[in-house]
Amino acid sequence: MTTHSSNISLKSLHTFQLPYKAATMVAITSAEQLSQLEDDYWVLGEGSNTIFTTDFIKPLVRILIRGIEITETSDTYDVSVGAGENWHRFVTTMLDQDVNGLENLALIPGSVGAAPVQNIGAYGIEVSRYIKSVDAWDRHECKQVTFTKAQCAFGYRDSIFKRSQGRFVITQVQFSFPKAWQATLSYGALAELPADASAQQIKAEVIRIRNAKLPNPNEIPNAGSFFKNPVISLEEFSALQERYPEIPSFAVDATQVKLAAGWLIDRLGLKGFQCGGARVHDKQALVLTNAGSATGADVLALARTVQERVQEHFGVTLEAEVRLLGAEELVHL
Repeated sequence: MTTHSSNISLKSLHTFQLPYKAATMVAITSAEQLSQLEDDYWVLGEGSNTIFTTDFIKPLVRILIRGIEITETSDTYDVSVGAGENWHRFVTTMLDQDVNGLENLALIPGSVGAAPVQNIGAYGIEVSRYIKSVDAWDRHECKQVTFTKAQCAFGYRDSIFKRSQGRFVITQVQFSFPKAWQATLSYGALAELPADASAQQIKAEVIRIRNAKLPNPNEIPNAGSFFKNPVISLEEFSALQERYPEIPSFAVDATQVKLAAGWLIDRLGLKGFQCGGARVHDKQALVLTNAGSATGADVLALARTVQERVQEHFGVTLEAEVRLLGAEELVHL
């Protein structure tokens, strides 16, 4: 049986902590329960990548499916994980059992089920590297389906789950970790670690860096990186580089370059810029924060102002990485 609640405060259920309510909340603890729901609902994980900009009218479904199961082959550790498991706790559990690979993704907020949707990544690793398959409830076909890694169609902060917004509800994720583990130390500050650094050492350094760069949402409400790092053509990048030789960049392929959205925002002097109660963080320009009394309108006004100024100055379009929700559906900048 599913558990229904009414008139629920959303403040503690999303890390931006705006003071809105959900008309109805349904807790799901097993994949089978999804078949009992009427189709018109919105799925919420841990709320670290979602901002409610007003009261939410549609039924809100929380995926609380737990469980971690590890099996071994001669070459791999194969792990099946419930979508409701906390992501950082899962990473820590794996490393504590000498199952290495996710150390670069430590301290990313959210649930295991949300990880494939965004194809979360950090410090040279994307979660898709280790995903073997994903189980989900297909709301259109009303049945359980399994996606192979190829069928997930992973891209930069992208997947079939994100592109088919709302159709699939992830219930379980299967990972495969090679026993012949190799550290990934090529990205940013991790390059300063010794070549023989252990997975636990890498995890500790990632946590240190993230804590230094990003505000703790329990202290300063926020939803992490608000904007995606934009990907532009090599020609567009060459033109920008002539104007700004110091502009940081990362090659995507032979024709595309990824820019640092935080650098673009910072270059415009927008750290600390505020609209009502919503503010650009004064240490990390990629993070928008709730200064204590923000409304959804404040957040949207701030995000659109940042977006417009970057577009005007650099000719680059910023897209939201967070999901902004109105009364019933996504709000687009």
